[in-house]
Amino acid sequence: MLVALTGIGLSAAAGLNAYIPFLVVALLARFTDLVTLPSGLAWMESSWAIGVGVVLLLADVVLDKVPAVDTVNDAVQTFIRPATGGIVFAATSAAEELETSSWVQDNPWLPIVAGVVVSGLVHAGKAAARPVVNAGTGGLGAPVVSTLEDGASVGLSLIAVFLPVLVLLVLAVAIWALVVLRRRWRARRPPRKRQDGPLPGI
Repeated sequence: MLVALTGIGLSAAAGLNAYIPFLVVALLARFTDLVTLPSGLAWMESSWAIGVGVVLLLADVVLDKVPAVDTVNDAVQTFIRPATGGIVFAATSAAEELETSSWVQDNPWLPIVAGVVVSGLVHAGKAAARPVVNAGTGGLGAPVVSTLEDGASVGLSLIAVFLPVLVLLVLAVAIWALVVLRRRWRARRPPRKRQDGPLPGI
C-alpha cells in the first residue's frame, strides 16, 4: 500500500509542477540513500538532468504567475506533467520494490501508466481552474494560486517520500478544498438575467 501511495503522491505533485517532484527524486537519489533509482532511470541523478530541471523549474515558476501566459504554459505542460508523473512514479525506490511483484513484472508499463493518469487528472483540474481564477480576480489571483500550487507540490513530494501514509489524507483535503472554493465562487456569481418577451421569429 505504501508503495502505491509514494507513486501516487509524486505523480499528483507532478500534475501541479512537473519539475519539483522530478528534482526531489533526483536530488535524493544523488545525495542520499533514501531513493535508489532503477538502472533505466539512473540518468535522473546526473548533473545535466538536475541542471536542466532547475532551469525549467525557474522558467515555470515565473511563467505560471503571469495571467494569460499561465494558460499558455498549462497548454504546453499538458504533455510534460503527465509524462513526468509516469517517470517519478517509476523512478522511486518504492516503485522499484513494487516491480518485484510477479504481476508488475508481467506488466512493466503499470507504474508509468498509473503515474501518467494521476498526474494528468491533477493537471487537468489545475488547467481548468486557472482561467476561472484569472477571470474572477482580474488576473490578480494568478501569482497567489501559482505560489500555493508550487508549495503544495513541494509538500506533497516530500510527504510521498517520507510519510506516504499521509498521501491519501492530503489529496482528500485538497479535493475538499477545491470543491468548497468552487461552490463559493459559484455562489458569488451574479444570477443570469432572464430575457423576457417573445422569442425571435415569433
